Amino acid sequence: MTDGKHLTEQACDVVVIGGGPAGSTAATLLARRGYRVIALEKERHPRFHIGESLLPMNLPIFERLGVMEKVRALGVYKPGADFEAGNERGYNTYDFSRSLGSSPPHAFQVWRQDFDRMLYEHAREQGADAREGQEVRSVEELGHHDWRVQVTTDEGGQYAIRARYVVDASGRDAFLASKRKLKRKNPEHQSAAIFGHFRGAELRPGPDAGNISIYRFEHGWMWMIPLPDGVMSVGAVCRPDYLKQRRGRTVEFLLETLQINPGLWKRIAHAELIDNEVRVTGNYSYDSTRMAGTGWILVGDAFAFLDPVFSSGVYLAMSGAEQAVEVVDVALREPRREASLQRRLERRQRRGMRRFAFFIYRFNGPIMRQMFWSPNNVFQIEQGVISMLAGDVFDSFKVWSRILAFRTVYNAMALFGWRRWNAERRYRLTQARAQFTGGTTPLDKE
Repeated sequence: MTDGKHLTEQACDVVVIGGGPAGSTAATLLARRGYRVIALEKERHPRFHIGESLLPMNLPIFERLGVMEKVRALGVYKPGADFEAGNERGYNTYDFSRSLGSSPPHAFQVWRQDFDRMLYEHAREQGADAREGQEVRSVEELGHHDWRVQVTTDEGGQYAIRARYVVDASGRDAFLASKRKLKRKNPEHQSAAIFGHFRGAELRPGPDAGNISIYRFEHGWMWMIPLPDGVMSVGAVCRPDYLKQRRGRTVEFLLETLQINPGLWKRIAHAELIDNEVRVTGNYSYDSTRMAGTGWILVGDAFAFLDPVFSSGVYLAMSGAEQAVEVVDVALREPRREASLQRRLERRQRRGMRRFAFFIYRFNGPIMRQMFWSPNNVFQIEQGVISMLAGDVFDSFKVWSRILAFRTVYNAMALFGWRRWNAERRYRLTQARAQFTGGTTPLDKE
């Protein structure tokens, strides 16, 4: 039978849609609290995923999950981030050990297919029924905390699950947000990425060897991420109209793009593009008009996606999932508190996203370029930026006060720049008008 009402039904407390970092985190922590959890991943691990650079604020979550040593075994030690500059060595390092808050002094960079598989297997070890090759086709609300989830398997089977709660961690598929028409694109910030993996790329010297390196070019920005076994992830995030110019020449287009920045190209000029393979993905920024409702909640990219320039995706996903578990737990025990807790969590997530977004949406502008090119630690502003880069965007007033100071400086510089630009524009118009009329300007008379 294909009628969902006549499919074989299974029962659980919580269905988790998606087997990425957010889904695995939620499934692990809910199973530990004694709930019957069925986690559903439509593909099979290992499966490729972008987003290899983690943040220091991920590490406390790894400790609470009990996977810290597993991550350490999978990862490359990441002491900080560096941005190109005009100094003698060509870059400025933002070392995580200089952060202001309580964030750890380092992070890791991982192959996401190995990292995601490890987290999903860990959820299974912790008691979650973590299934692969299982695609959710529909979710139907039957009553208060009563859901029917219809599933098809990659072997052709079908079944239904009755659950009290649905946690959507489906990533950029954004399953529930799309079905409920909650998803909205950010029209002011759209981007796409083209990237590959290289062997033999040049690392930063000494203690900076594990840094993620960020470069700019006229169409966007580029990254270099050291990975295990001597591999370097290298790519560019750019405007979609620029990416359309490749016209099927994907490998050549990536190499031509990377050559635009001499500093980056010097580090990979003699490196080998592994398997001659290049990947392209759309990174369109979006969010959802709501994060949750009675009996359901969105976590990670299923709720919102930001540009990956500061590697915030995995941290926001896992942090949001950990917080969502608290909401689900209370909602199933004390339903009257559910709505208020959901609202509080949504405010928290949006607040953290806004703090990242302020930097992301201005990153390629001339003012932000200058501030990263020549950092200044007056009032500990630089250390506040390092803390933001570490992922400490939620709870530390000490950090947030410095980020607020950074924003104040930025806005002052933007206002000064606008006034200067407007004065120059008026001067050019006056000169052009004088030339056209054959007259003179006040400046000419001087």
